[in-house]
Amino acid sequence: MASLSYLMICVLVSLLNPISCYGQSKAEAEHKALFVFGDSLFDAGNNKYLKNVSVAALSWPYGETFFKHPTGRFSDGRLVPDFIAQFAQLPILPPYLQTIAHHFIRPKNKIAHHFTDGANFASAGAGVLAETNPAVISLPEQLSYFKNVVKSVRQNLGDVEAKKVLMRAVYLFSIGGNDYFSFHSRNPNATQSDRRQYVEMVIGNLTSVLNEIYGLGGRKFALQNVGPVGCTPSSIAKSHQHGECVEELSALSRLHNRDLTNVLENLESKLQGFKYSIFDYYNELRDRVKNPSQYGRL
Repeated sequence: MASLSYLMICVLVSLLNPISCYGQSKAEAEHKALFVFGDSLFDAGNNKYLKNVSVAALSWPYGETFFKHPTGRFSDGRLVPDFIAQFAQLPILPPYLQTIAHHFIRPKNKIAHHFTDGANFASAGAGVLAETNPAVISLPEQLSYFKNVVKSVRQNLGDVEAKKVLMRAVYLFSIGGNDYFSFHSRNPNATQSDRRQYVEMVIGNLTSVLNEIYGLGGRKFALQNVGPVGCTPSSIAKSHQHGECVEELSALSRLHNRDLTNVLENLESKLQGFKYSIFDYYNELRDRVKNPSQYGRL
């Protein structure tokens, strides 16, 4: 999977430092923050600060290869945002709720410097829609946390410097898969029209979040599209289709990804300064599911 990780990093880090994948800059690049929104693919441990949540990676082997203990990441080591931050010479971002918890424990500590590097709001199990999983931090709630960060940065740096931080920052997203897991489990016999309407609702809500961040000063957006959710081990196991992907579920991913591309192209055309980069997680991951021997040992 090393090639997948490196390709993803190069695509997404390009907004932070366009020459990072090709060589060193002649001059030190200006500092840029990284703000992370998403689900378990990007959750750095926010869920372990939630009450009565079973979706939290708190046992071995999580964390064993890098951090040497479970951190709340659904990985034995680092996640994509961690690699991107390191590649862009930023510190690995702690979960946002950890930063807030430490602030309340030690209220005299200044926390603004954490937010000038960015923040990670991602929450395992989260969806674009709040109703997808009310027990975790949905995208609308992640946006509300970001608004708190904006307020904090403005209070600590002043409006002029805060505007620079927000405009230079990259806003990284990986979310949507849980919405489609939820929809498919609740509507196994959904019609094509039902699926179409649901995807439009998810995309509409995601677009609203992007517009709000733009209104708060964000200009650079990096998104990982939704993977082939019908090919996850849990989806295949539940389907009883003899190891085959669940086509109806992956079809939702494809509809989402097509509409997401169209939305981003439209936003770039109408919003001054709006820039975006997409990593095609769907096709990169699907190819590895279909052709595993080409990417490593079986």
